[in-house]
Amino acid sequence: MNFNQFLKATSKISNLELPAEASQFKMSPPFRGDLLQKQQGKIKNAKQSAVLALFYPDEAQETKFVLILRKTYKGVHSAQVGFPGGKVEVADTSLKHTALRETEEEIGVPMHSIETLKALTQVYIPPSNFYVQPFIGYSNSTPHFIKQESEVEAIIEVSLAHFLDEQRVITKTVSTSYKVDVAVPAFHLNNHVVWGATAMMLSEIKDLLKLAL
Repeated sequence: MNFNQFLKATSKISNLELPAEASQFKMSPPFRGDLLQKQQGKIKNAKQSAVLALFYPDEAQETKFVLILRKTYKGVHSAQVGFPGGKVEVADTSLKHTALRETEEEIGVPMHSIETLKALTQVYIPPSNFYVQPFIGYSNSTPHFIKQESEVEAIIEVSLAHFLDEQRVITKTVSTSYKVDVAVPAFHLNNHVVWGATAMMLSEIKDLLKLAL
């Protein structure tokens, strides 16, 4: 999709009601309900974080958004695909500031070059006990990405047309720390399998875009 077409839809996106949990549920892992029940005592003390779904034009003026492949490390999100973002720091003035700051740190896109459109529906992450606040935004120019070597293994640029293709929705068998070989709904984007909380956020974004475009 041409980026000018995307920009014309941004005013609609800003004013639309969020699809919320109805969208997220489409891509929710089947064991999520059990995890939420087990975490009830911890949820009230959950840590806060924020991520950004950043849309932009490529050199051909086609609309893309960016994901990152995280480094392999000893942690629950090791080697997973997600949005740029991270936990709230003391100096952050808001969750939006967290999302923008982390985006600049992780992929090198300056905060001042990003227009934030809307806060999306929060997602709770049981394994790490985080509430994640997603935002959707855009840059008017093609970013010059610089990955944070300590955090980011790869930057993944996904075309909007590719993302909106219904064939990108798959069922994938994954191994988790809770169960072995579980079938989960996922997106297959640029040869990467995206599932869990990021897929749930992408599902809401997809439904929101379909209403606006």
